[in-house]
Amino acid sequence: MTLMERAKKYGLDKAYDYLDKDPDTNIPKLMELVDKVAGDEFAGQRKAFREAIESKNNWYQLIRSLWTDIDDGVRRTFFENFIINASIIGYPRQVKTAEEHGCNVPWAILMDPTSACNLHCTGCWAAEYGDKLNMSPETLDSIIRQGKELGTYMYIYSGGEPLVRKKDIIKLCEMHPDCEFLAFTNATLIDEAFAEEMLRVKNFIPAISVEGFEEATDFRRGRGTFAAVVRAMEILKRKKLPFGISCCYTSKNVDIIGSEAYYDQMIAWGAKFCWFFTYMPVGVDAVPELMATAEQREFMYRRVRELRRTKPLFTLDFWNDGEYVEGCIAGGRHYLHINAGGDIEPCAFIHYSDSNIRDYTLLEAYQRPLFMGYHRGQPFNGNHLRPCPLLDNPGALSRVVDESGARSTDLEHPEDVHDLSAKCTEKAEKWAVTAGKLWDESHPGCGGCGGCRPGEQT
Repeated sequence: MTLMERAKKYGLDKAYDYLDKDPDTNIPKLMELVDKVAGDEFAGQRKAFREAIESKNNWYQLIRSLWTDIDDGVRRTFFENFIINASIIGYPRQVKTAEEHGCNVPWAILMDPTSACNLHCTGCWAAEYGDKLNMSPETLDSIIRQGKELGTYMYIYSGGEPLVRKKDIIKLCEMHPDCEFLAFTNATLIDEAFAEEMLRVKNFIPAISVEGFEEATDFRRGRGTFAAVVRAMEILKRKKLPFGISCCYTSKNVDIIGSEAYYDQMIAWGAKFCWFFTYMPVGVDAVPELMATAEQREFMYRRVRELRRTKPLFTLDFWNDGEYVEGCIAGGRHYLHINAGGDIEPCAFIHYSDSNIRDYTLLEAYQRPLFMGYHRGQPFNGNHLRPCPLLDNPGALSRVVDESGARSTDLEHPEDVHDLSAKCTEKAEKWAVTAGKLWDESHPGCGGCGGCRPGEQT
């Protein structure tokens, strides 16, 4: 760390000590100090936190629950790693590196320790790979070390089922105590012993895949999965460990996922956040019929915003919330994906690559044609409710892949990018109409449908 970074960290560590003594009194005062130290970084997000604190609304209830529901050591580690290292220190370093090299540098890296999985979920490409692919502990460690040099302190595991590699994941938490780790997991491998390891290392948080209630979850993930997931969440809640939910909404479960009853259940389970994804028809064995319709996607757009105002749960819809991050976050703009074979991909849903971590450094990959194609193309639409180059903008992904010479990374059935894009065209055209209406609602006076390129809005 630079001298300035060390000074920021020291000041915020002392501020946390002060906050911890009396959270109710000192949370507002801490935000004033964070504003002074952080400068312009994440100013909008900090403003939202201040407003929540002042009004003592549902967001304040969520913040306050971190002191009543979460282990003291885990909470402090989260503050140091996520707030200080990944955001206040890491983000300016990412921006500086990006400006120096003219490329994207991500806030988070998503990586697959293994392609192996103990489930076979409908519509999931991971199960096709079996246990053929694994990244060694040394490779995973190298990715993290390289990332930290560029300012990335947030690492997310996916797969396959990442907890097939429990011991290696815990070892990496030990080796990098200054990073925050999260895993998308089916949770069926979480037991008392692993929860104790989580308590020990303090810097690992699971995002548990649940498709609604028992019927919907077991329909996609297999009989008995829901019961196993509920047992895992009970263990985590009892041990005061933070966790969240990962929901894929489809044409079959969107009414359940967007229901108030489901929100209330997630909160009752003890979840502190929920990531929403819409189904993507990736892979030759995908089920396009599971893609949400424009009407269903609009339902989730309105529902998530409505319940954000009343429920103590932090939620993100990675497509419908594109307006808050100015479009697509992939291709290293805010995140990227490295699969279990080491292929460096723009996104977990975009299985094309022109670089492998065994052949290129992270920085070299960011400057290669595929990632630079993303860098030049982002945002892919002036209407940030249409962020995705695959799902929302027909032809955008195909052009980037064709121009970069990237290859399919699907191990079993390589998929031509034009065939993949064709599966999304009809849905994209219908969503364009709906997204234009929603954009006009939230951006009155724009003077158009919101579909123009950046700089063209009136």
